[in-house]
Amino acid sequence: MGSKSIRMGVDIGGTFTDVVLEVDGKPFSTKVLTTYAAPENAIVEGIHRVCAAAQIAPGEITQIIHGTTLATNALIERRGAKTALITTEGFRDVIEMRTESRFEQYDLNLTLPEPLLPRQHRYTLSERLDAQGNVLIPLERAEIEALADRLARAGFDSIAVGLLHSYQNDAHEKLVREVLADRLPNAMVSLSCEVSPQMREYERFNTVVANAYIKPLIKSYLGRLEQRLRDEGLQCPVFLMHSGGGIISLENAADFPVRLVESGPAGGAVFAADIAARHGLDRVLSFDMGGTTAKICLIRNQTPKTARVFEVARTYRFKKGSGMPISIPVIDMVEIGAGGGSLAHVDAMRQIRVGPESAGSEPGPACYGRGGDRPAVTDADLVLGRLDPGNFAGGSIALHPDQSRAALDSAIGTTLDLDATGAAFGLSEVVDENMANAARVHAVENGEDLADYTMIAFGGAAPLHAGRLCEKLGVSRVLIPPGAGVGSAIGFLRAPFSFEANRSVYTRLSDMEPGRVRALLAELEAEATKFVRNCDATAPISAEYKVYMRYSGQGWEIPVALSGADAETASAERFQELFEADYTQLFGRPVAGLDIEITVWSVNATTPPNPVDPVAEDADNGTVTAPAHRELFDPALGETVQAGIVPRADLNTGDTVTGPAAITEDETTIIVPASRIARRRADGCIDMRAKD
Repeated sequence: MGSKSIRMGVDIGGTFTDVVLEVDGKPFSTKVLTTYAAPENAIVEGIHRVCAAAQIAPGEITQIIHGTTLATNALIERRGAKTALITTEGFRDVIEMRTESRFEQYDLNLTLPEPLLPRQHRYTLSERLDAQGNVLIPLERAEIEALADRLARAGFDSIAVGLLHSYQNDAHEKLVREVLADRLPNAMVSLSCEVSPQMREYERFNTVVANAYIKPLIKSYLGRLEQRLRDEGLQCPVFLMHSGGGIISLENAADFPVRLVESGPAGGAVFAADIAARHGLDRVLSFDMGGTTAKICLIRNQTPKTARVFEVARTYRFKKGSGMPISIPVIDMVEIGAGGGSLAHVDAMRQIRVGPESAGSEPGPACYGRGGDRPAVTDADLVLGRLDPGNFAGGSIALHPDQSRAALDSAIGTTLDLDATGAAFGLSEVVDENMANAARVHAVENGEDLADYTMIAFGGAAPLHAGRLCEKLGVSRVLIPPGAGVGSAIGFLRAPFSFEANRSVYTRLSDMEPGRVRALLAELEAEATKFVRNCDATAPISAEYKVYMRYSGQGWEIPVALSGADAETASAERFQELFEADYTQLFGRPVAGLDIEITVWSVNATTPPNPVDPVAEDADNGTVTAPAHRELFDPALGETVQAGIVPRADLNTGDTVTGPAAITEDETTIIVPASRIARRRADGCIDMRAKD
């Protein structure tokens, strides 16, 4: 048994903690309610469950890949450490002033989100660098020492250092750290030149503040987790999924916890990309709906779209610009408060609103019988017949339909004069339309037409809603892979070890020096490779190059991918050719007569992706006869229908299920509307398509 490959993926979500064990490729999985006070407790419980199912001892596990929402939740709920920011004199209020943009232009009473740190926790030093990194005002060590003594008296646990233009010259920030390490040895220090060495001080300062704010919490959690796993007999290495879709070491994650903010959703995107590769799909809409949020991501050519800035904790109807910008490499996706635990109410306009508030796992939706008395999406799904109250989460959680009906009547039905079914229908339609709108906006922002896309649905709640979402979006096909209920955790096991290094070095193509470009890219490649080597000392590592370019005078850049040959030759003519091709694809035509600028250089070092076996074509075995039936409400028809109930485990390759139907499994249920048919593919995926 010791020679076997035994890997584990663990995803802590807002409601459930998902654990997946693969023993020589054979999966075993479970869902455990997340334990907020000590998240490691749910992990250990899940480990014991899957190890018992696989008939192995926990000590036989050879590798654990972990993703978590703890960093995100700490930022959203403002539960971080007592943190100070040290910045350049005159820039104390940058994180409060934000930018000139108004995320809701016509709201006269617009309230901007509060910065993560109040003004009294922000301090300045009289130093100054120019945009090229030259020293204009030297930094005096005595001034840092005096400030360090003030911070010590104030009792700060963590300190963020963000000085102007430190991405060009990090000497001043490193001097600050040197003094702080001497005067405040117990305080944790984060430098913006290491966390996010990029231009635009608002985004950079926010990112380093966020890193410092959650660093003590995450470092403490990771330390407790590591010790708890050792106590359980697990001696294997533990790695963390990062927001860019790769895996980093426990030590790097503890130093740069801000890179974990989107770690769970990133695992889901990797999972969907792996399925897309197996089925040869070039245009995929990844739909991940869990207990707290729904995540939507566009995947082109089996690769999730990436970005270098995203927002956490949007406060105004999830509008872009209303959140906290984090400037790190990240898989680009839209995330809204629409999950199984999202709570519903009726507003002053007598309209049903769902989310972003969630019941989480404590107390959970009303049907959990744990004290919740407000209706959640799961309550609506139960009343509409989508869930079996006796077989939820593999039978580990008994559901109470009477409590769901009572909550729906109280919060919605009484106000709008609807019965429980009508209230559930309204709640379900609102949350589905919220997700459909998010998908439409995300597609439009990226210049895509979803009619050409195939949806891949996963997460505990996504298969319940995917069919209806496809009806709303005009998407004709959706794949629900095996293990859909724990898709993000499976995605962790499919991700390569990788790390992306970024740096802002402003360069005009007209002035570009090939020698300096090659040296810069080589330096970034060495930095990224060093991080990956901390995870895997022997695997081959490849480099992916990217530059962010714009026309002179423009405010924002577009990413332009470079081949290894492009990076080696560093030709201005070639860079211009690549930029104009990408710019034309986005905006229709290039702009003549303007110089082109590069603002950010990026190198991603990565181990090779796991090879995939293409899914073979399979014969149609015909429609199976459902062994049981139950009442199911079909939203498109607006009525209750008799639906066949088919266990997923009983389906053979090529078997077809005609809607209306429900395909059941331990961790989720696939709802097949009357407008769809579903067939099991050779790899176990359920391929649901619109009827002819």
